[in-house]
Amino acid sequence: MEGSVSLGKGAADAPFYLPQSDECSVFEAAFANALPVLLKGPTGCGKTRFVAHMAAKLGRKLYTVACHDDLSAADLIGRYLLKGGETVWVDGPLTRAVREGAICYLDEVVEARKDVTVVLHPLTDDRRTLPIDRTSEELAAVPGFMLVASYNPGYQNILKTLKPSTRQRFISLEFDFPAPELEVEIVAEESGLDQARVKNLVRLAGKLRALKGQDLEEGVSTRLVVYAATLIAQGMSVERAILAAMIEPLSDDEDVKRGLQDLVTAVFG
Repeated sequence: MEGSVSLGKGAADAPFYLPQSDECSVFEAAFANALPVLLKGPTGCGKTRFVAHMAAKLGRKLYTVACHDDLSAADLIGRYLLKGGETVWVDGPLTRAVREGAICYLDEVVEARKDVTVVLHPLTDDRRTLPIDRTSEELAAVPGFMLVASYNPGYQNILKTLKPSTRQRFISLEFDFPAPELEVEIVAEESGLDQARVKNLVRLAGKLRALKGQDLEEGVSTRLVVYAATLIAQGMSVERAILAAMIEPLSDDEDVKRGLQDLVTAVFG
């Protein structure tokens, strides 16, 4: 079945996450009131880390599903499989979360097939139920169950977006790349590189993001800045680390990459 699972162990063991605003308190209020949450923001800005952090902080098991074009409702709910010569029902990650009172996180939910959003609807209103046609069950969500989904509205086109009828079933939190001073702190913490050396990487990231919609489809993510800083912290030259982690992932066009290299030179001298 699709999905990965992690166990929430409490705030002390929560993955590092530096809040940008009041997103943690809003998420906690949503959890306390059994409300589904939709996270909106660019790729690599910290949405997945935020969910992992909150699941650990709340002490809830977390099922994470990376959605894709072939992901169907059956992948989330479950299916009959052959085991030891017998046909047995195997729950999918959404069903397990509903039964166990866990958090189910659907990352980039708009990438999934259209039948996925249909099964989410009864879980995102006061019914909080999951109908399983194949087993003739209608599961009531165990207390503690929470549905969280995310998508990147800046990247999706008209064919891949959430219908208003689906969006309005969630409360929404908008994410963006951290402010420079916060991003410096995050990158330094994640990579082990000192903040003085991280500052120019973050400055470069800001200039690369300004090119989104011109030469680049997407701006450089905080994740990629962390990768570059990690390589530098391990002894790689700044120029090589930036090429591998912040230039090559953004474009295959040689002219564009040369232009980005010129920008690197301007920032780092």
